[in-house]
Amino acid sequence: MTDKLLKRLSSEVLLGDGAMGTQLQAAGLEPGGCGEAWNVDHPEKILEIQRRYVSAGSDCLITNTFGGSRVMLERHGEGERVVAINEAAVRIARQAFDDAPGFVIGDIGPFGGLLEPIGDVPVATVEQAFLEQARALAGTDAIIIETQTSLEELGIGITAAREAGAPVVIGSIAFDLTHDGEDFRTMMGTSPEQAAEFMEERNVDILAFNCGTGIDMESGVEIARRYRRVSQRPIMAQPNAGQPELEDFQAVYHETPEHMAAGIPALLEAGVRIIGGCCGSTPAHIAEFRNCVSK
Repeated sequence: MTDKLLKRLSSEVLLGDGAMGTQLQAAGLEPGGCGEAWNVDHPEKILEIQRRYVSAGSDCLITNTFGGSRVMLERHGEGERVVAINEAAVRIARQAFDDAPGFVIGDIGPFGGLLEPIGDVPVATVEQAFLEQARALAGTDAIIIETQTSLEELGIGITAAREAGAPVVIGSIAFDLTHDGEDFRTMMGTSPEQAAEFMEERNVDILAFNCGTGIDMESGVEIARRYRRVSQRPIMAQPNAGQPELEDFQAVYHETPEHMAAGIPALLEAGVRIIGGCCGSTPAHIAEFRNCVSK
């Protein structure tokens, strides 16, 4: 496996995909259900979602493995299927491209807790879980360690991806707009500059950000600029489709594809090379992104 993804990024902007969680819910996943188990139990539904993103213009698909580590899967009683679930996710994403060129990015999300000594989860437990998942994501063009708020956890994911032989490693941070509306920090207090320095020091190939409270396209531009002041590595942006509103006990995102796409030129100017969407984004958003990038 080579770093063909980085080579493409040196000459063109690529489109990622959009949200998976909200698409799974729309396909019938019950609240709190294990969407990752659908890779094995309902692969046709995952394939249908990812094919819609490919049809909309996605160059990169992120595997349906956000909660695919053993630590996360055990909370659903699915821990013993961790390898099967992750391997199936890679196959499905490859199939979604059919004969078209495209990049599959293996997804490692947060383990959903706090590491010792702040929390009660041993570091060794997360190290083992992330390495196991990274190895099961073999054959992907990259591994993304995403929605991270703790640099320590991000570092564990980076190490696991490298040990598993990932050709490209992407680190993605979830920042929040501070209460005064003046800055961006993770839940653990990390700034964009600190995150970029951490990833630069560990030779992460692509610096990314996704999700986060109060993080829209305009916020993403500022985060990308602050990354760029620290590092010249490629940047990946996956903002949410606005802020969720609770309707009938469900989070609903109202930012339209056109409104999100209007922010793309500024993201490109700030140095972003992969543009996708996070919570609430849909194939319609990606299709509008494609129209904007292709102009």
